[in-house]
Amino acid sequence: MRDPMVLRAQRFVNSVYASRTGTTVEETGETDWATLYALTRALQYELGITALSDNFGPTTLSTLTAKYPKLNADTVPSPDFCRIIQSGLYCKGYDGGDLDGTYGERVEAAVTKLKTDMGLEQAFPGADLTPKVFKALLTMDSYVLGPSGTPQVRAVQQWLNGRYLNRQDFFVVACDGRVSRDLARALVLGTQYELGMADGTANGNFGPGTQSALKAHPVRQGDKGVYVQLFSAGMVVNRRPVALTDTFDSYLAAAVRSFQTFVALPPTGEGDFPTFASLLASYGDQSRQGKACDTVSEITPARAAVLKAAGITYVGRYLTNPSATSLPEKAIQPGELQVLAQHGLRCFPIYQTVNNDASDFDYVAGRTAGYAAVNAALDQGFKRGTRIFFAVDFDAIDAEITANVLPHFKGIKEAMADSGHPYEIGVYGSRNVCAQVGAAGWSTASFVADMSPGFDGNAGRPLPKDWAYDQFVIRTLGSGDGQLEVDADIASGRDTGQGSFDRPRPAVPDVALDERRVPALRADLARYMRSIGRPDLGGVGGDAGLYTNAQAVEAVQDQDGLVTELSNTYKMRKALVQTAVYWAMRDYGLADQATDQQVADHHLTGSGSVKDSHTGIGQISASDAIQAWNHCIGWGFTTGDRRDPAKDADLWSVWQRLSKDNAFSVRTAALVHLWGTRGRPGGQLPPGDRVTTPRSMRLDLAEFEITELLRRYRAWDPEVEAQTHQSLAVYQIFEKYNSIARNA
Repeated sequence: MRDPMVLRAQRFVNSVYASRTGTTVEETGETDWATLYALTRALQYELGITALSDNFGPTTLSTLTAKYPKLNADTVPSPDFCRIIQSGLYCKGYDGGDLDGTYGERVEAAVTKLKTDMGLEQAFPGADLTPKVFKALLTMDSYVLGPSGTPQVRAVQQWLNGRYLNRQDFFVVACDGRVSRDLARALVLGTQYELGMADGTANGNFGPGTQSALKAHPVRQGDKGVYVQLFSAGMVVNRRPVALTDTFDSYLAAAVRSFQTFVALPPTGEGDFPTFASLLASYGDQSRQGKACDTVSEITPARAAVLKAAGITYVGRYLTNPSATSLPEKAIQPGELQVLAQHGLRCFPIYQTVNNDASDFDYVAGRTAGYAAVNAALDQGFKRGTRIFFAVDFDAIDAEITANVLPHFKGIKEAMADSGHPYEIGVYGSRNVCAQVGAAGWSTASFVADMSPGFDGNAGRPLPKDWAYDQFVIRTLGSGDGQLEVDADIASGRDTGQGSFDRPRPAVPDVALDERRVPALRADLARYMRSIGRPDLGGVGGDAGLYTNAQAVEAVQDQDGLVTELSNTYKMRKALVQTAVYWAMRDYGLADQATDQQVADHHLTGSGSVKDSHTGIGQISASDAIQAWNHCIGWGFTTGDRRDPAKDADLWSVWQRLSKDNAFSVRTAALVHLWGTRGRPGGQLPPGDRVTTPRSMRLDLAEFEITELLRRYRAWDPEVEAQTHQSLAVYQIFEKYNSIARNA
């Protein structure tokens, strides 16, 4: 909302300081960081600091403290210096006077009101502007109750400010009634100060020293004093229905029992160390004995015995492995689930590929993840109804959750629906990620990554209401053959994993697709293509596809016998060839048809300007086809005559076969994949880099290897990354039906 006084402040800082600090701001009449940064630089200029910065850091604070420990009508050094103060007050919504450079009654009243709102009226009475308050003035923090804040949280914020602002590393926290990362840190700092930690030692981290000292200060019903205040403040910060108090009464005890029950602590109603720790840090008391764990290590009989002896019941294991070399045991190994069952352990499956950056998440990736997780869970033998936890393994901020994570889980849910709802959907991530995904309706339980208290998504945020597992510390268990490292988890009982399993589906060769399954396959592909904005549009417009979903499926199915033969010959999943052909046909449009005509004209009449193009149902260029065939002939994968891609006659001969002979195109597509495993540089690899991934064909390729092969198949495409990203789900859909056929 446009504020005329904020506009005056922006005009002032531009007119007076633009030439002095090199900073100008947009004159919008709205408070923003740019304006506050400009005022910070203006202050630094007035203080004689030469290295100007947007940051009101230690140098600015120490210089201000040394020169002007108290700013008032008698000490403000100049009218412009005063106008910086007045402008800051305007930006905070206080009456800064007439921007006249005078520290008059209106400025004094505004500063007094500001400090009262901060909770500083008793600790720092009067109208003097002190350095830390000046620092707070030049932030976007609010000191009045906000629309999403509560009076109870605001009371905690004001109490902390008033009690601890004179300490070295404590700065004014917002008093808007909203729980934040800064508030959570301030509460730990306050606890450290009360425990006797010196300035410079107290740091706001709930580390071993703080934990050890806090154990000597439990609180219980009937107690009074500052530790009860800190404990009740922790309850408020964790959104429990209490108020800041210095008296531990029966009402607080009842609220504590409710909290303890929620976080799976003994419901004593007392503020013991484990409860205090759960209020101050996301990981809580790391000496707790959880009944669950997750691990990247295979559970062998020896390790299963170790877990059982450690009191573990639930074990989280990964459905797939994103890497063939790193953490080779990360994915569930053959026979492992049977070992778990034999030892009375229950397994909850986790699906994770990379998933450690916002760019790894979107709707299309979610659809792919959903299909892939279903296929992997069925392969492993997980029964219907099992909950799969999909990982968000990074500290996603609100904007990333909205733009990336939520669409990703929408895609997962729709893929699960397309698959007939065989499994429940869980989410692994920070408290904020889990809470938002659950609130959106995309998951039914949370596996909370609470070992990272510094995550923005954990600090100052309550445990999600639907939490199933709470990951809180890394431990090494056992010795010798039974030794393994685990992430220890608390189990709420909301999810119990699986204790018995169906027969796993082995990596057996593919077989012919049952014709009765084709309508369902066609419907799944159509739904997915519509969901990513690629419905059947017919031949309208230059970018329109010339092949419908039904035509593409029919063409693939017409070659099913050949695709099955190629799959068995080369130990290659049928889905690799099926996806390449299906996607190529759906991507073929009028512009491609025109290019094909140019190639024909070039070779037949000399009038065409194009010598080669990606053609036929596999959309393979003659040059690529020749190189793939030559490569595979050389390796003994096939037989035939070598050709020269530099010769027009060879190009034209091969191009015609690709264009007209569907069986030749399909066979060539398989050879292009083989070429991709053994030497074809991908479109995004540096020149001369011929590192191959994977090094040979296998029926159990990891997902990243499948991704790389599909990318290399389309290495010619300028939009290869986006195309590969979208085609991965197509692979998983074909694989769904192929796996049904080969395991019938």
